[in-house]
Amino acid sequence: MSSEESHASSGASPEPAITKSMEAEIEAAMKAATEVTDQAPKKIRGPRVVQGGREHRSGLVVSVGATDIFLEFGPKELGVLPKIQIKEGTEPPTVGSRMEVVVDRFDANEHVYLCSLPGAVQKAEWELLEPGQVVEARVTGTNKGGLELEVANHRAFMPASQVDIHRIEDLSVFVGEKMACKVIRVDRGGRGNITLSRRDVIAEQREQMKDELKEKLAEGQEVDGVVKSIMPFGAFVDIGGVDALLHVSDMSHDRVNKPESVVKVGDKIKTKILKLDWEQNRHKLGLKQMQPDPWDTALSEIKEGDVASGRVTKLMEFGAFVEIAEGIEGLVHISELSWQRVAKTSDAIQPNAVVQVKVLKIDPDARKISLSVKQTKEQPAREGGAGGPGGGGRGGKGRGRDRGEKDTRTPEEILKETPALRRLREKAQQKAHSKSDKGGLGSSGGLGIGLGDLSL
Repeated sequence: MSSEESHASSGASPEPAITKSMEAEIEAAMKAATEVTDQAPKKIRGPRVVQGGREHRSGLVVSVGATDIFLEFGPKELGVLPKIQIKEGTEPPTVGSRMEVVVDRFDANEHVYLCSLPGAVQKAEWELLEPGQVVEARVTGTNKGGLELEVANHRAFMPASQVDIHRIEDLSVFVGEKMACKVIRVDRGGRGNITLSRRDVIAEQREQMKDELKEKLAEGQEVDGVVKSIMPFGAFVDIGGVDALLHVSDMSHDRVNKPESVVKVGDKIKTKILKLDWEQNRHKLGLKQMQPDPWDTALSEIKEGDVASGRVTKLMEFGAFVEIAEGIEGLVHISELSWQRVAKTSDAIQPNAVVQVKVLKIDPDARKISLSVKQTKEQPAREGGAGGPGGGGRGGKGRGRDRGEKDTRTPEEILKETPALRRLREKAQQKAHSKSDKGGLGSSGGLGIGLGDLSL
């Protein structure tokens, strides 16, 4: 008995015969199922544009919804961009306009390309991490070489040179913070190390803001800034997207030896733009220019011939600087320290000492003031006379020059005197005294002529 007869005898309905048209339908269904389950990204038609390891495409906006923006790259090639990536305060694109996006991956279930804006921070997923992506990572600690981070539940590392565009001395300030970083390398084998860079993200952001800042910033403008780093010669200040140098000489009207005595990293300060150089990317700021110039006040209150009280700020070989008003220093030449001859500045005056000084000359153009300490004191009486140290045996008239003789030189002549010239003068006077002693005259010669009677 045939199979058909057995089915008929048992009362079962016979199986339908598979025709050629049915076979074609089954084959098409299986092919469609295979395409649905295939997770490999489709290739986008047209030339590929790869930047930072990511594929960039320009698409036509075909729909703007409440949460997503749909773009068309070509026939039956749609992309979706989360609307949340549009910056707050920025108008979303309109239907019919074109915009550039980054293709992250292809969703085979929805048959769309998942996209993001260039530079946008993405949610990190270990399986989808690849170089060039900008992801959010959390700093968990520091080590000798840089920062330790966590991204997509995996450990990551950021070299110290990649933390910022300027070197950060204390990396511990970032521990616990979340930051946008670019994936530099992903090692899926072994321990699965990930290398990140924050420097690249900051550099790209600043480059995008550069054109905007060129129109907004101008020399002479007052701007708010944040101190980013401190160097021996000054501090770098972020003024809204670009770094500018606040030189130590422009920090205060007073003398500044250490920049950290005026500003600290993280301080918010208001400065004046002194110079903008976009070609060399070198900009200069001034902090003291935000304060009144003490010279304007000093010139109205201090006159030549006045006697003032001041603090010794610095000792030099040729004299001492004395601060007679806030931000105003004058020079006391070594010859104006004492009526007696001074060989070394520190022999007559000490740093931080408060002294009385007389104003000899004010030069407003050169912003210099000449001062004198000795002219605030009474000139000592001349030595000599009968029985005096310089007196002669017979009458001892003491006609010679002594240390108490009045100095008749002008302030200009005093300021012109150099240490070398002063040493030569002293050597000449010592030589003259030596010749007088060798003559055998005076008390030792029995002629009653003292050294005070000899004029040099």
